[in-house]
Amino acid sequence: MSDQFPTALPGHRSGAAKPATQPSLPSFAWVPVWTLFRKEVLRFTRVWLQTVAAPLVTTLLYLLVFGHAMGNHTQIYPGVSYMAFIVPGLMMMSVLQNAFANSSSSLIQAKVTGNIIFLLLSPLRPLEIFLAMTAASIVRGAVVGLAILLLAILFLRLPIAHPWWILLFTLLGAGGMGALGIIAGLWAEKFDQIAGFQNFLIMPLTFLAGVFYSVASLPGIWRQLSLVNPFFYIVDGFRYGFFGKADESILLSLAVATAFFLFSAFWAWRLLQQGYKLRP
Repeated sequence: MSDQFPTALPGHRSGAAKPATQPSLPSFAWVPVWTLFRKEVLRFTRVWLQTVAAPLVTTLLYLLVFGHAMGNHTQIYPGVSYMAFIVPGLMMMSVLQNAFANSSSSLIQAKVTGNIIFLLLSPLRPLEIFLAMTAASIVRGAVVGLAILLLAILFLRLPIAHPWWILLFTLLGAGGMGALGIIAGLWAEKFDQIAGFQNFLIMPLTFLAGVFYSVASLPGIWRQLSLVNPFFYIVDGFRYGFFGKADESILLSLAVATAFFLFSAFWAWRLLQQGYKLRP
């Protein structure tokens, strides 16, 4: 008992109040992380017409236009219809774009409205903020991807050869884009900068990642340019999970997707740690 309550120092009354000690933070703040994660998930589920239904309608239009226009004239893999071929690409394209949109829009909205102060005053460390926001981005991307899959199987037969590869590339792709969204959200100071980032970088790279065609069919320089696009390897590895076939080695795609995730995650965490453009 004496170790917990030491005797009073000489010259002090025994009943004098002792200075309060600052409570130490736990090694990982589970409750605040869960709270921020839940807030980010609720943020996109409450506007599901914009965040889930809109990508679903866009994908349906792609299927109708490209699938019916080219379905009878194009076959990429033997025994696989063209419409079935483009479904995994459309799924992953939507996963990537929505994962990026979730974290980037959350940060820029908080910065513009001034609500970022509540995040800065919270007991969350930079790593914990990163984990909560990235996990929420993965959830949004996965929800949109699953919705597209359920829509697609209503119209065509879609094989699933390797479900674990599908899950792994979903996590790596959505996680990397969620981290990239944090970087863009920290860098941007206005909504139009986020829109420019998405329209001039994210959208072209995802469209040119072999979503509607096989990269192996491209001539010369266009094929070489596609091979330096990291999104191509994410789409290609994801498609391998459905058909067991891909344009490149599945191990190479896994290596590139993992490197993309680690690179984006490191810089997102580093910028959060530095408070980059978070404090006036």
